[in-house]
Amino acid sequence: MAVSVTAHSVKLVKPQLTFDELVKALGGQRALLGAKYGASSEPVVIHDYQNAQYYGSLVVGTPGEEINVIYDTGSSNLWVPNPDCCGWFSSHNFYHESQSSTYVANGSTFKIEYGSGPVSGFYSKDTVNIGGVSIADYTFAEVTDVSGLGISYSVGKFDGICGMAWGSISVDGVRTPVEGLVDAGAEPVFAFYLGNQVDGELTIGGVNSAHYTGDFAYTNLESTSYWQVNLDGLKLNGAAVGTTPYAIVDSGTSLLAGPTTDVNSIAASLSLSTTILSSQEYTVDCSATYNFVYTVGGADYELTEKDLVISNSGGTCLFGMTAIDVPAPRGPLWILGDVFMRKYYVKFDVGQKRLGFALSAAASSDVVV
Repeated sequence: MAVSVTAHSVKLVKPQLTFDELVKALGGQRALLGAKYGASSEPVVIHDYQNAQYYGSLVVGTPGEEINVIYDTGSSNLWVPNPDCCGWFSSHNFYHESQSSTYVANGSTFKIEYGSGPVSGFYSKDTVNIGGVSIADYTFAEVTDVSGLGISYSVGKFDGICGMAWGSISVDGVRTPVEGLVDAGAEPVFAFYLGNQVDGELTIGGVNSAHYTGDFAYTNLESTSYWQVNLDGLKLNGAAVGTTPYAIVDSGTSLLAGPTTDVNSIAASLSLSTTILSSQEYTVDCSATYNFVYTVGGADYELTEKDLVISNSGGTCLFGMTAIDVPAPRGPLWILGDVFMRKYYVKFDVGQKRLGFALSAAASSDVVV
C-alpha cells in the first residue's frame, strides 16, 4: 500500500477449562478498518476460552460501554446483548441505549442463524469503537433472545459477535464492521495469530512479522461471501478424502469441519469414537499418529495429531474435527477453523480479495509451497 497505517495488535490469553467444559463449549459454538487509510489504532486484548472461543472487546455508545465479542470471519453482522436477552443477573456485559447520548433508534427486526442456532432482536444505531477506530452512526443489532445458542452462551465468555466477512452475507444488507472500519480510515487488511497455550494476536491494518515465518502463499478468493477459496484436495495419510471443492477460513469455528460424508470416512479410517454429548464430535486414541494435507492455491498445509488433539484427559483425546453440512448454494465446503489458524498465520486481504497463509512462528512443521 502506498499509504502506511499503524497496525493494530490484539493480545490473546488462555484460561483453563476442564475436559467436560471444553466439550460443551466446543459443541455450542458454530459452527474488523479521517482521510482514507489515515486511521490510527490501539491494542485490544482478546481472551481465549481454552481454544474454544476467542473474544475481545469493543466499545458501543457515548459514554462507551465495553462489550466482549467473537471476531468472526464466518459472518458479517455486529450484534450486542440488550439487558432483556438473559436477565440482569447474567455475567454478560450489556449495551444500555438509554445511557448513550449518540444512540439513534431504528427498531427493525433482526434475526441471524449460526451453526449452533439463531439469535434475534432489533436494529439500533450508535457510535462503535473497534481498536481505537471510531465508526459513527453505525447500524448494529441489539439482541434480546440468545436461547438458540444454548450452553455456548450461558457458559461462554463472549457477549456478542462481530462479523468480519463480506457484505453479500450481511443480514438485511447492513454495512459490515469491515466496511465501517474501512470507511472510518483503517487499511483494509487484518491478520490472525492464534497461540496454542500462549498469548496470540489479531492485527488490524497490517501483519506482524514476529508471528510468522517465511513468505505468504496467496490465493484469490473464489467467492466474496465467506472467506472462501478453492480446495484443490485433502489427503489423510496420503490418500485422497472426498471431492469437496471449496473451503472457508472461519475464526468463529473452533474446529475443522467438513461434510458428513468426508468426516465419516475420516472417522472410520482413524477408528474415532463419538462423544457422549454429540454424535458429530469425536475422541481419538491419544497414541495414534496421522497426517492431513489441505491443498489450497497450489500449496500444501499439513496438520498432524499434534495439531488435531484438542484436550487430553486421562488418556481420552478430543479430536479437532466435526461434521457440518453447509447447504447449497454456499456448500458443501470445508471450514478451516481455529485448529487450522493456530498453525497457520492467516492474512485477510480485503483490498485485494485474497487470503495469505504463512507458517505460524509457534508451529514446528513447514508449509510446502
